[in-house]
Amino acid sequence: MSDTHPAPSGGVHLITTGERGSFCSARCTCGWLGPARRARSLARSDADAHLARTGTSD
Repeated sequence: MSDTHPAPSGGVHLITTGERGSFCSARCTCGWLGPARRARSLARSDADAHLARTGTSD
């Protein structure tokens, strides 16, 4: 999974989570991809940290 997505206009970051086998990871429309995690809650925490670094929120 190395594809990236351009950030939408206005600098909005949209996060999704996806599963592959027993792993879950978060992905942002800016191209950021979080690490593969076994717990969905950790993938969500990675996404929250990404949003905090970019200065945006849900």
